[in-house]
Formats: sequence, structure tokens, C-alpha cells
Amino acid sequence: MGTTCFFDQTEAVESMVSRVYVEKKPGFDVEAQQLTSELKTLLELDALQNVRLLNRYDVEGIGDELFAQTVPTVFSEPQSDNVTYQLPETDGAVFAVEFLPGQFDQRAESASECVQLLSQGERPLVRSAKVYILEGELSADDVAKVKAYVINPVEAREASLDECLTLAMEFPEPPMVEVLEGFLQLDEAGLAQFIANRGLAMDLADIRCCQDYFAKEGRNPTITEIKMIDTYWSDHCRHTTFGTVLDEVHIEDPRVQLAFDKYLGLRHELGRDEKPLCLMDMGTIGARWLKAQGILTGLDESEEINACTVKCTVDVNGEDQDWLYLFKNETHNHPTEIEPFGGAATCVGGAIRDPLSGRSYVYQAMRVTGAADPTVPVADTLPGKLPQRKLVTTAAAGYSSYGNQIGLATGQVHELYHPGYAAKRMEIGAVVGATPADHVRRETPASGDVVVLLGGRTGRDGIGGATGSSKAHSLSSIETCGAEVQKGNAPVERKIQRLFRRGDACRMIKRCNDFGAGGVSVAVGELADGLAINLNAVPKKYDGLDGTELAISESQERMAVALAAKDVDAFIALAHEENLEATPIATVTAEPRVRMSWNGVDIVDVSREFLASNGAAKHASVEIQPGVPYQRSWEGESLEARMEALLSDINVASNKGLSERFDSTIGAATVLMPFGGQRQLTPALAMAAKFPVDGETTTCSGMAWGFNPYLSEADPYLGAYIAVVESVAKLVASGFERRNMYLTFQEYFEKLRQEPLRWGKPVAAVLGALMAQLDLEVGAIGGKDSMSGSFEQLDVPPTLVSFATAVGPVSRVTSPEFKGAGHQVAFIVPRTDDGILPRKAAITEALDTVEELIGTGAALAVSTVGYGGAAEALFKMCVGNGIGVKLHPVLTADALFAPAYGSFVVELADGAQLPAGDDVLACCVLGETTEAYQLEAAGEVIDLARLQEVWEGAMEGVFPYRTAPDAPVAEVPRITYDKGVGAAYHGPALLGADAGKPRVIIPVFPGNNCEFDTATAFQRAGAVAETLIVNNLSPEAVAESVQQLAAAIDKSQIVMIPGGFSGGDEPDGSAKFITAFFRAPQVTEAVRRLLQQRDGLMLGICNGFQALVKLGLVPYGDIRPMDAQCATLTFNEIGRHQSRLVNTRVASNLSPWFSQMAVGEVTTVAISHGEGRFVAPEGLLAQLVENGQVATQYVDAAGVPSMDLAVNPNGSLLAIEGITSPDGRVLGKMGHSERSGAGLYKNVPGAMYQPIFEGGVAYFA
Repeated sequence: MGTTCFFDQTEAVESMVSRVYVEKKPGFDVEAQQLTSELKTLLELDALQNVRLLNRYDVEGIGDELFAQTVPTVFSEPQSDNVTYQLPETDGAVFAVEFLPGQFDQRAESASECVQLLSQGERPLVRSAKVYILEGELSADDVAKVKAYVINPVEAREASLDECLTLAMEFPEPPMVEVLEGFLQLDEAGLAQFIANRGLAMDLADIRCCQDYFAKEGRNPTITEIKMIDTYWSDHCRHTTFGTVLDEVHIEDPRVQLAFDKYLGLRHELGRDEKPLCLMDMGTIGARWLKAQGILTGLDESEEINACTVKCTVDVNGEDQDWLYLFKNETHNHPTEIEPFGGAATCVGGAIRDPLSGRSYVYQAMRVTGAADPTVPVADTLPGKLPQRKLVTTAAAGYSSYGNQIGLATGQVHELYHPGYAAKRMEIGAVVGATPADHVRRETPASGDVVVLLGGRTGRDGIGGATGSSKAHSLSSIETCGAEVQKGNAPVERKIQRLFRRGDACRMIKRCNDFGAGGVSVAVGELADGLAINLNAVPKKYDGLDGTELAISESQERMAVALAAKDVDAFIALAHEENLEATPIATVTAEPRVRMSWNGVDIVDVSREFLASNGAAKHASVEIQPGVPYQRSWEGESLEARMEALLSDINVASNKGLSERFDSTIGAATVLMPFGGQRQLTPALAMAAKFPVDGETTTCSGMAWGFNPYLSEADPYLGAYIAVVESVAKLVASGFERRNMYLTFQEYFEKLRQEPLRWGKPVAAVLGALMAQLDLEVGAIGGKDSMSGSFEQLDVPPTLVSFATAVGPVSRVTSPEFKGAGHQVAFIVPRTDDGILPRKAAITEALDTVEELIGTGAALAVSTVGYGGAAEALFKMCVGNGIGVKLHPVLTADALFAPAYGSFVVELADGAQLPAGDDVLACCVLGETTEAYQLEAAGEVIDLARLQEVWEGAMEGVFPYRTAPDAPVAEVPRITYDKGVGAAYHGPALLGADAGKPRVIIPVFPGNNCEFDTATAFQRAGAVAETLIVNNLSPEAVAESVQQLAAAIDKSQIVMIPGGFSGGDEPDGSAKFITAFFRAPQVTEAVRRLLQQRDGLMLGICNGFQALVKLGLVPYGDIRPMDAQCATLTFNEIGRHQSRLVNTRVASNLSPWFSQMAVGEVTTVAISHGEGRFVAPEGLLAQLVENGQVATQYVDAAGVPSMDLAVNPNGSLLAIEGITSPDGRVLGKMGHSERSGAGLYKNVPGAMYQPIFEGGVAYFA
């Protein structure tokens, strides 16, 4: 966490703080150049000539010698950075920006940890700031505009440019928490004023409940108790809107009336007539009824409040095992709206924590978001709001940063655009996790059990987030809500992921709860009816927190686990093995009361019965008007013009530039890439990934979403019904079976207040979703509601996003891109009565028909029709492999654009028979696929390449991803070196139990996330792989880890440095964490013994390659100091993370790692990195080519290297993907060769297996 500077006001006091400024050299300054362009374009600052960005570091607690050592290793890199110790002189405007005190600063935190790894002493205090130098004749107003654009006051502030005396903060002893004297005497007006003064989310009825309760207790409450109750009863935590009793329901729409009558009938049938009639009951009764009918049979039900959980059978190494499959969707609309990076990051972090608290390994995520048009000028931004462009780009950066760091494959990313989301952004993360059933123990905690807090420490970030997200927004929200936004620390949550993958740890846990809304008060408070919580035991990020802050802070990456007292020490020892802090903070008591003590005083003492009451019962009336006709058309004089209008619609246009910043392949389990075909352009309809087993599996999960905001705006009932249909149809089209499916919903509506017409929207939507569940016989067993989507007079559209998920065999997974020319294209259409809503019998028959076509192998490609009609589906099926389509001449242009939800377009295999249609289902041949890349329909022949350019270009101004079509691309030589392997093993034969099996040591640093995939790849190749967790919880732990790694290297034949984001790729550069550790003399000498005396091998992939380069091990073969003439890996030219599949060609056979491959051989490999651009001086490049040290190059499908972004994702010189040491024994490469295996990447053709691990093992044979 950052610290505050106390600035030098006199000449007499000597500063204890060392300061350094670091600026990227020309050619490396990607961020500065992008910001220059952004400010010129978006803020229309024509006078701005250039922006310079400097990272400023203030460091306290180390001597001059150590500081000098850390400047070129931790704070900068000589190859890419210029360093100064004074602010450079300039005529431009200068200002600095720093995080607010109390906000987590990953850059400063990582720098401090890196210094500790070098020194093996205490961590120094570090404070970072970013200095902006604006060059050009700018007015004061211009500079103010820039400051307003780059400084979000929710998280940051302008920093002083003065020198710093000390970073040490004086924390005043916090006073005892306030007892609210006179609270019991407040009248109604006084209570209303109390709510306003204290910023509470509860209403007058709730505060009266509190007053009555404490009157019975005979005392005034503390402010801690009121704040805790406010959190417990918030809409965020207790879904009070969904629990509101609906006293009167008046319906004008006959379809909705039928659905409501059906709901009342189900209530009666299930014996629920006496239960409150509310949205929650409507939302859950479908699954209750389906379970009662014997249709939902796989539910795993318990008292724990984790994620949706179902039982399933998973094939593990050929053996069927009982597993639990967990899934959850989460929103962070409020925090993302005011602080998009942190809000979106903690959206996915929070989504992960729910199934993680169920002791599962979370392995795939989906992101569905809603925004207003981000292409509009910044000047059009609503007062009190951040610009939409900044929102969408910064939120994408935040979510992807967190997901990428924790090692979560993001299988789908989609952003919906609707003017209503200007009221408040929608940010949804949906995740899936799984665990062996025998890892999970579920018991009610007993008196005497202990609650252990696991993971991160507590700070002021996130205080009030639950209640804040339950409020509508106003003009002042951005200034006043700062403390409500949490900051994510993904490397810590990654450690919890690792711990909870261990059966020995999980089997000790009786019950677990994640820390989200409400912090300790809710996470611990929900574990048992009776609790005694010691707030003084809660680990703190910094001193000065009072009891209330400790009780309700929502600081991230924490878990509360209930353990038997006898298991506490053993559990804490396992946590420490994973580099995690674990602290006992509470005990379970027999009396059902929640007590919290601070400084020896009980500041909370509340009965469980009162807390669980959820406050005063809420009542509302409902009025539902008929929906209006849905109209969405794309006009034009011809089919081609209409296609252009459709494909330039930002809800249809390619979002590849958004999606590819999210790691889609981590975990080596991705079955469907986000984009399919050889060109990787056809969007997949669902995400699919194999289960996270140790070994091999043929079992995978799938998830798909459905929702059209314009349809729901016109008719909430129909919109919700169709959302369910669309999600199920997408999943069926992807090869999963309806009988195995479950649903979970995301409801997001305007602030309902006490207005019946506003209440009518969610009621109509939930009833529509209920009818869809009953008709499709697929139940919703989870969901999340957010009911505060309002800003002044603007409301979000009625939103019910349906997520469908299922478990099935990898062999059935199907994708939508056309596979070849000359195949018949079929259209399967359920008949409707109103043009949109399919008949019940029709939609189920359509789904069953497609399932059968896939099951028999008759379907080569399947798509389902959505927002853009058959026209959108057909176009997207064409682009992936560059295949055209010729449609039957009777098909009209209007038919291509008509709504047809629940319909399917199917590419049929040769000889496949299409079922005959009937009175509920139309089945016909639409046409056939063609080699000519064109659309032939309605009497027109349209060039698909031109339409593709329209589609790809529509959002490129916001999310770029291509080399401009007219940009010159430099030619790159194809490098070939075929003189043979340059190294041999002369060491002792590998005998005994491990005969022929080299030992591989894989150090795992905080932030690494590829260790499981890497170990699996080596084991598959015949090696014995071992991971070693680098522990930095204390100076002693660092020193011990240094000794352990040195000893492990001496016992191993191979050192493998895995990929990931060690230290969060901070401070401002990758792999500094790893390089600091390897430069410890004991580790350096162990590496030298391995390479120079024992003929060992080293491999580094991605983050590991970055470490090898920055240590000098490639290309020099030894750990050495860096200078400006050394090679490096730096930020991708596009200025963001890149994740996709690329082709690489073997350029040299020097290295034993490539002994199983031929020079010129091309393989398709996953990449995922933000700093993969290989840069070196010309002389060094020539030397590497001559020596055969260029191992691999990025190439196109024909094996030709290029500087085009479609081929070379980062802009590496000579299209270099991997290099070796002079003798070939050390290999570094960016492509994730370990992310391979059977059944992966089924929608992208290519040779996916690169046997470098086998090459490494064979070297020792």
C-alpha cells in the first residue's frame, strides 16, 4: 500500500528518502505516445506536441549502496529506461499524480517486495507517482482538461513536486467508537435526519426497527452496530428489493397475466401459499417446481452460501470421479462506474471468491458488460460522469489485469451498447469452478471452533461498498464515493486458489465465506449463529483503523474459514507453505449473538435473530402495462447497404480488439477459443473448458449468455423469455445438451422507489424468465440482482441477462465457423405466433433436432440467430475461414434481418440428412458454402472482404487490434540455422526409480500462474516435476526460500521459470521479481553449477522468458549485469495485453529443446502477454542469427515471418518469438507451449502440439 509523503519545508532537515525518476526511452515510450494521441484526439488539444511520462519512486529504509543497486534492477532497466535523480528541466506544464492514501498501489508494493528479495532484509517504504510533462503552448484551461482526464478523484490525487522528508506515517490512536447517545429518543424527523447525516442506505422503517431493538436491549447502539446492520440489510447483501412483499399486482398484458396465474398455481402446488409473494419467490419457484418434478436432479444443497453447485461425473485419467461444479455471476456496476479499473478488477475478483469459498478451483470466466456509445466525443459526456470511452477502456484494463494475473481463462467477452447504460454502467463477471467432491467437507460450526482469516490485510478501501451499490447515483457521486471502491490484489487471491486446490487443506474446513460486502461483519458473521470476534486480531495494512473500519472494510482477497480448534495450527502451516497469511480472529459460541470486541470493549453485541430479520418488511404495488412492438431494422437501398448498416452497428461490429486483452488460454483447458477459424474471426457462441484435473480429462463445461437490451426495453417479459432461449440455444449450438443445463440470472433495473409502473418492469421480466424455464425444462438455481441503475432522470434498460451452463464431453463441442466449401447450409426455425416468441413445442423440438445433428456428426458448424438476425449469423460463420455462402434465390432480404430467436443455421456434413419440418418446426436448406468469399443472396453478389472491413473497422477507434490496412509493413527474413544441436549431456545417467526421468524444479513466485500447466507438460513428457513456492512473508522466509531454491537446483537437471505476472509485472516492467531473486548469490551460483558444470537445461516461457533475458541467461548463457546494449522484452507495440493463438516456425536446431522438431516446422501456439516485444541492437541481432540463437519466429499460415500485427502480436524485431543461449541449453520463448493437450482449441485449425518438453527430456536419455 502507498504511504504519504511529508514534504521538506526547511533546509535544515536531511531527507531520509531516496528519489528516482524513470522515463522510457524513445521507441519504448508506448504509453506516452498513446496518451499523446488520445489527448489530441479526444480533448482536441491541437497545441499539444508531446506527453512525457516519468515514474517517480520515493524509497525509505535502505542505504545508498542498496538503493544504487536497485535503480538498474528494480526501478528501471538500462535497455529501455532513462534515469534521473532530479525532475528534468522543461518549458512544459508539469504535474504528478499519486494514489490516495489508503488505496492499494501495486507498483509501490511490488517495488518494495523486489527490494526485499535483493536485500533479504525488511521491506522498505516505497511511494510511487506518475509525473506528466506536457509539451506545447497549452493554456491553463488545457492543462486543467488534461488533469481532469487523467486524474480520477475517486482513487488518485495530484501529488506535490517537492522533495520528501519521510514516508513514515504518524497514525493517531483512533478513539473508542462512538456510542450514539440519544438515539433511542429520536423522533421520526430525527431518525430521517440521522440516516442522511450518517450516509446510511436503510430506510426509515429499518432505522425504527433498530431503535425498537436497542430499546429492548436497554441501551443506545454504537455506530459500528448501525453500520454493520446497514450492510447486513442492504439490497446488495440481503436482496431487499427482491424480498419486498408485493401487495397488489395489476397486469394489463394478457401474456404476463397468464404467467402470473401460472406462478400462483405453482405456489399452491408446492405448498407456498403462505410465503411472501415477492420477486425472490418468482425467481426461484421455477427451479423448485422442476426439482419437484424430478427434472433437476444434480443439485448439491447445503447451508453454505457459496456459488451455485451441482454434482457431476468427471473423467480423470480414464476413471470416472464424483466432482462438484460451481458457477456464479457477479456485478460491480456502482464501483466500476466511479472507478472503472478497480471496480472491474474487483468484479471478477469477487465473482471468483464465491465458488472459491466453496473450495473449488475457478478456471474460466465470462465478461458481459453494458455501456453507452463509446465512440461519441468526450465533450458529450454527461455532467458528473466519466467519459464512456474512458469507462469502457479502463474497465476492460481492470478486469483483464485481475483475471490475467490470477490465471483465469476468460472464454468470452461481450459489451452491449445502449443509451440507458449512461445512467450506470453494467459490469458482469460470470465464472465456473470445480473440485473433487471428496475435497469438500460441510459441517455446522460448533461451539469452540475457530475462525481463521486467510489472505489479504484490512485497510480503508471498500468501506461502504455494499450500501453504496444499493444507492442511485447523483452528480456528486464521483466526489463522495471514493472510500467505497476496493482495490484488487490478484497475486494474493491466486495463493488462495492454490491452497484451496489442495485436498489436505480443504478437508479441514467446516465452512467458508469470502470477504465481500460488509467485510468481517458479514464474512465472519454469517459462518455461525454465535460468534466472538476479536477485531484487534484482524491483520491491518496500516495502523490507525478504528473498530468500525475493521468491522466493515471490504478489503479484497480474504477468506474466513471455520475450523475445529485442533486443526488450526496445521491449517495455518499449510497456508504459510503457500505464502499466505492466516490469523485466528474469532471463536464460535453457543449463544446465538454476534459480538465484536475492540481494545477490550464489546463494540457489537447483537442477537442473530435480529440480524437475520433483514429489517422491516418492505411492501410495494405493481402495475404492468403491455409491451410495445420490438423494432430493430438496418435500412438501405440494397442488401449490401443493409449489410453495411448491420455490420457497422456497434452491437454487431467485431469486438476482437476488446476481447484479445483477456487471457483466454491459461490453464491449458480452453476447448473453444473466443474467435474461431484459421483467421480467428468467427465469435464463439459459448465458452468451453476442460475440468481442472491433475492429468487428462475428456469432460468439459460450457457457458453462454443471452440478452437484447432493446427488446427488453420494448417488452421486459418478452426480453427475459428470449434471453433464456438465446442462452440455451447458444449452448446447444456449441454441443451441450439441454437436459444437463442450469441457469443463473443477472437482474439489473432502475431504482424502483414506490412507483408501481417501475416495479412492473422487473416483475414482468422475472415472470418471462419463469415461463421460459418451465417451457424449456431448464431451471435457474442462482442469480444476482442490482436494483439501483438510475442517474438523475436517466435509467438503465430493464436488464435480465441469462447465463446457461452445462457439463458434457469434449467430443461434442461444436463451433459456428463454416468448415469448408460445397456444404449444404440448413435453417431450423421454430414457428411463432407473434413473429418473435417461439411456440413451446417448437423451441424444444428445434433444440432437440440440433442436439441430434451434432450427436450424429451431421453438423459441421452451428450458429443460432440473435440480435442481427440470420444476416449476422451467416456473415460471422463466413469470416473465420474466409468461406462464402450462396443462398436460395427465394430467400428475401427482409427474411435475413427478421427476428428469429431460437433458430439455427447449420453447415451439414456431406450426406447428412436434414429432418423434415412439421407444423411447429420449419427445416429447410438455405443454400451452400462456396470457395468464393462472397455472399450471394436476394439477387446480389456481395464481396465479403469489403463487408469484413466494415465489420472490423467499426470499433477500432476504441479497441484497435490490427495493423492499418494501408500501413507499410517491413519485410522480415526467414531465418534458418541447421547445423545441429550445440550441446550434449555428459553427466551421470539418471538411474533408480527415476531412470531416464530428469528432475525439473519450477519456482513459483507471487503472481506466477502457469506452474500447474507447466508441471503437467513436463510430466506428460516423462520428467519428474516439482514446484517450489517462494515465500516472502518475512525476511527470514525470503532467506529460507533462497536456500531452498539453490538446494533444489542442485538436485535437478532442469530449471523451468513459468509464465504469469510475477509481482504483477511491477514496478513498470515484467519479471523484476524473479530477476531480483535469481540475483541472490546462492541462487546465481546454483544456476552456474547447473549450466557450466552439470550440463543442465533451463527453460523460461513468457514471464520466464522475460526473466531469462533480464538476467542475461539468454542470449549470453550467464547471469550478468544489464546495460543499454543488452537485449530486452518490452511493451507490445499495440500498448496492451495480447492473447490469441499464433503460428511459430522453428528457425534453428541448435537447441536440444527442439531436437524433436525440424527446422521450418510450423506450430500453432497460445500467446498471452503485455511485454513480449523482443528488442536488441542491430549488432547483437546479427550475432544471434549467425550463431543459430534465434530459435523461433512468428509466421503466417504459409510460414512467412512478418511485422503485421495479425502475425507478430507484439512487434518483435525480426519477428523473434524465442532465443537461446550460445550453446542452446537455455531457451526463452513467449509462446505458451505448455498450453496444449487433447481437445483444446477445437475451433482453430493447426498443429497445436510443440514437443519442446519431450526434447528437453530426450537430452538426458
